[in-house]
Amino acid sequence: MTDRTPLVGREAELDRLDAVLDGPGGPPGVVDLTGAAGIGKSRLLTEVCGRAEERGLTVLRGRATEYERHIPFRVFGDAFADLDPELLRGLGAPGATWAASAGAAADGISANPAADPAGAGAGVSAVDRFAAHRATARLLTALGGRTGAGLLIALDDLHWADPASLELLDHLVRHPLRAPVVIVVARRDRQTAPSLAAALTRGVDTGAVLRLDLGPLTERACVEQLAPGLPPGRAARLYAASEGNPLYFLTLLQGQGQGRSGPALPPGGLGALLLDELTPLSAAQRRTAEAVAVLGDQATPPLLLALTEPASGPERLDADLGVLAGRDLIRPHPGGVWSLRHPVLRAAVYEDTGPGRRAALHRRAAAALAAAGAPATVRAHHVERALTGWEPEAAAVLLEAAEQSETTAPASCAHWLEVVLRVLPDTPGHAARRRDLMLKRARALSVCGELRASRDLLHEVIAGLPADDGSGVRAAAVTLCASMERHLGQYRASVALLRRALSRRPAPAPADAVALGLELGSSAPHALPFPAVRAEVLRTLELARALGNEPAAAGALAVSALGEAYEGNTAAARELTDRAAACVDALTDRDLADQCEPLARLGWAEFYLERYEDAERHADRGLAIARRGGPLHLLPHLLMCKAIVHTHACRLPSALDLIDEAESIARGIGSDELLGLVLANKAQVLIAARPPGDVSALAAAEEAVAAAGARSSWWTSLVWCVMSYAALHGGDPVRARSAMLRAGGPDLAGLQPSMRPLFLEALVTAAVTTGDLAGAQEWAALAGRDAERLGLPVQRAAALRCAGQVLAGSGRPAAAAERFARAAEEAGRSGAVLWEAQSLLIGASLTAEAGDPATASAMWRRGRRLAESGGALLLTGLADLLLPPAPPPRVPGLTPREHEIATLVAEGLTTPAIAARLYLSPRTVDTHLSHIFRKTGVTTRSALAALTARHLP
Repeated sequence: MTDRTPLVGREAELDRLDAVLDGPGGPPGVVDLTGAAGIGKSRLLTEVCGRAEERGLTVLRGRATEYERHIPFRVFGDAFADLDPELLRGLGAPGATWAASAGAAADGISANPAADPAGAGAGVSAVDRFAAHRATARLLTALGGRTGAGLLIALDDLHWADPASLELLDHLVRHPLRAPVVIVVARRDRQTAPSLAAALTRGVDTGAVLRLDLGPLTERACVEQLAPGLPPGRAARLYAASEGNPLYFLTLLQGQGQGRSGPALPPGGLGALLLDELTPLSAAQRRTAEAVAVLGDQATPPLLLALTEPASGPERLDADLGVLAGRDLIRPHPGGVWSLRHPVLRAAVYEDTGPGRRAALHRRAAAALAAAGAPATVRAHHVERALTGWEPEAAAVLLEAAEQSETTAPASCAHWLEVVLRVLPDTPGHAARRRDLMLKRARALSVCGELRASRDLLHEVIAGLPADDGSGVRAAAVTLCASMERHLGQYRASVALLRRALSRRPAPAPADAVALGLELGSSAPHALPFPAVRAEVLRTLELARALGNEPAAAGALAVSALGEAYEGNTAAARELTDRAAACVDALTDRDLADQCEPLARLGWAEFYLERYEDAERHADRGLAIARRGGPLHLLPHLLMCKAIVHTHACRLPSALDLIDEAESIARGIGSDELLGLVLANKAQVLIAARPPGDVSALAAAEEAVAAAGARSSWWTSLVWCVMSYAALHGGDPVRARSAMLRAGGPDLAGLQPSMRPLFLEALVTAAVTTGDLAGAQEWAALAGRDAERLGLPVQRAAALRCAGQVLAGSGRPAAAAERFARAAEEAGRSGAVLWEAQSLLIGASLTAEAGDPATASAMWRRGRRLAESGGALLLTGLADLLLPPAPPPRVPGLTPREHEIATLVAEGLTTPAIAARLYLSPRTVDTHLSHIFRKTGVTTRSALAALTARHLP
């Protein structure tokens, strides 16, 4: 059981916490305890843990520390350290998966024990964290199901948690666990990172988080329970000085009890009160405490000895450590590591150490670690804190640390480069080195998703270059800067920058011209029609081939393929896509490691051409490369591509997982354009994945529109198209029409040409709904012409549905039903199961209205089965609203089992599928089919389906 002293006050909070503990697994799954330092959060957390243990819950406790923010998942790792190893081994894969994912996230992280919060982001590969999120959710779900009454995870001092832990908690808030698991966190509200505060606030709004703000204790609670028998006058003064904070009150009370004179609240505040505990120490013991504060989780006896150098050697150090432990100033940990009792005490001791002595201690720590063979990433923090100016040897360590962390932890790389640049003399003799380091730091920032910081630094590099620079640095800086502008949605700025660089005299070297031209082909189509840059992209391709640069040639082909596919030039797009795929598939992952963007472009081109399997294959390869250290900002594009493929193929649960991961990354990058695009794609998935009447898709679309703003680009057009569909499914056809016209303009020329029939379907539906049949006919005719030109099954299916809606609105259900049946066939040919199911279900309703209930029943059953198997709650809800027909009579002469099998054949099921549905073996099904064929006189499955359909009502 948890050791608990009597809790003071907090009766109301305990009542609400008891209710949560009595029903773990339901909302809320997270409890947020907030309040000032010393207000009693940790004590209340201990009480919650004790009450959870009394109820039979397994309790795991973790605490974040201010000086361990560089360690990814530190607070969760601390909590998981309490797990029973036998239980973890019994879980098998979930535990192993978390260990592997968290280990990958921590790989290459530099030790940073006394880092300030501003530098806490350095040290973790952002890509690996997202894999750990899902692994942790699986682990906690497994634990919750294997630990009796449930699981309680208590995380203290979360305001000091590392960024990876905060992102993990955000993930768990947005995706509540479906298991009896409660997470209780305690944090200081004023010191909480905005991202954590926002995540928890969103959780409060959705009901996933219960927030308990702990205010001051009443005077009665403080005096009567914390200091019974204290004279009233003194109690009142102590309470007023403490402002109801129990830690302040007890500290003041302790000071009074030790007979100290002076003001009730010492001038130094809480820090001074805490430091007063060090007053009885000897000078050597004080130096040891300071060394522990400086070393943090590296405070082992050998390093402490190197920093303190006690006169009597190790024996004296052991004695000093014993005194400090006896006063509960320091505590031991596994591996011989010591730490101060509490992070607040550590901060107070560290800050109270004179600046000169602090620097000297860090210098000794760096030297001792170097002598022990520690890598530069471990020494770099101490080297940084010891810097007093330009020191070439120290800079060499920091640059080595930057190089070691370049691929595994780009944020660390950027941080160490920033430290060197801060002390590097700004003189002509160091100008070239400064420029090179700035460019290298900009690359690191771009990889870890700091697009704006990278862009701004690159503009500084470009502005500082001499007019006659011929080193190639200008081309590299301009290419990367233009890429950052593009990913931030600043397409015209990107194009202007590139054209200016390409037109310089002397002309860029051929290799530089390829890089610049490839980026121009990537940026320009967002601001201009692709035909306007087609020739420039072709020249880039020819130059890349002439130089033997196959990765660049693959990039140029992918740009061309996507451009032509977007424009709806189907024949050219197919030819270029084939060439791009052949080129990309011939390259190794190493060839594509620095530029896996061609895989994203190729995947999208294949999606537009309705080559869904190829699109997913290339997206998967791009994801594998990007997760190993590729640019973070490319991951959302690859994830979106795969998510939309899954949406069209009616694989909605996996599509939601993919788009949620894309959103998590996009929100941290700072590009409104990218966030708007991700949210628009999320809205597309939600429309199909949520039941009728659900407003989540409309909310996502509205946020996407707000993020896109007033910009004009093909992505912005897509955002408004999705807004149209979301409004339509939200029951507002007028708004749907307005949004689609905003996307395409009065002549609809702004709509993506290769997808225009699908987008026009929203306009036709809105027009028919509002009684504007003339407008519906005009847009349906345009959809038909576009679909004929494109020759793509999904687009032809959309045009057929448009025509069917016009016919239905004109009172011709039979002709309308025929169009929807053909639309289902077209969609089915391409593998677009979602559109096939939708066409079948709407067509079933029209077919029944036209007086053909047998065909309607078959269409309804097949459509609903496709929708249900793919998780399309919108369509299953639609099917249920249409009401299934009554069970059909049996075909004469067949047994009930034979008729059941004949009905499933009519629905299009294969023998293995029928066997799985009826829990029979495939051989038994085939035997029944042979009997059916003999009794009915038919010889094929299609003939049997037709016969069965004639006997349906």
